[in-house]
Amino acid sequence: MSRAAEADSVRMSFLESVPRRLVTVYLPLLVFVFVLLFPFYWMAITSVKPDAELLSRTGNPFWVTGATLTHFHKLLFETPFPLWMWNTVFISVVATTFSLAAAVLAAYAIERLRFRGSRHVGLSIFLAYLVPPTILFIPLANVVFKLGLFDTRWALILTYPTFLIPFCTWLLMGYFRSIPYELEECALIDGASRWQILVKIVLPLAVPGLISAGIFAFTLSWNEFIYALTFISSSENKTLPVGVVTDLVQGDVYQWGPLMAGALLGSLPVAIVYSFFVEYYVSGMTGAVKE
Repeated sequence: MSRAAEADSVRMSFLESVPRRLVTVYLPLLVFVFVLLFPFYWMAITSVKPDAELLSRTGNPFWVTGATLTHFHKLLFETPFPLWMWNTVFISVVATTFSLAAAVLAAYAIERLRFRGSRHVGLSIFLAYLVPPTILFIPLANVVFKLGLFDTRWALILTYPTFLIPFCTWLLMGYFRSIPYELEECALIDGASRWQILVKIVLPLAVPGLISAGIFAFTLSWNEFIYALTFISSSENKTLPVGVVTDLVQGDVYQWGPLMAGALLGSLPVAIVYSFFVEYYVSGMTGAVKE
């Protein structure tokens, strides 16, 4: 047995005893899961608590004694929550699709065409993603007003790619870099065009990276707040994050039940998307293409 294998066996033997596994593995994992899931638990119990129990100073604040669905009924039938949900889904899907298509072309050109200054272009795209939205929304507001798109969903579909395309391009550049270039050289020798190489070779191999970038872009669009608050004024055109905060908070009165119900229902679609594509997401982050 080599020295490296012996060293690995010694390190792994440290975890063989139950007390050591408990301290080094299970206890940190338990703390991590608790910290991660406690906000969802708190949203869930708050959304089903009656108002009297929400405002009461007695009893157990971490449990519900008389669960009710009144807050969900008020949210779904007394507010434009279904419209907020539909607006958020529509804007996120369209903006993500457009941004992902543009990012694929940009990332492939930067990584594969090898033109002069390609690395500087890639760095510039990543730096563009780092520009705070609080600086960009002022000039973007002027563009939205001049195009006559203020208070429409297309105002957000137009502005969201300003931060989605740089991020997706930077992420896909790293994934395209892991695809062996010899595959494209063989296809070029056989007479394939660049478009055929991209569609038939690169994209099938880059599916995990595309899904990873798509999930990130969809999540960023879903949770975006500043642009949606600035460019949308009517309640029926608002997105979920803005509608829940602006319509369920009147002055200093917080409707905690409907607020938590809206936050819970608003977080479920993203959680479902992550659960379905978690394997592609992990492989896309690690660059799972091997020569």
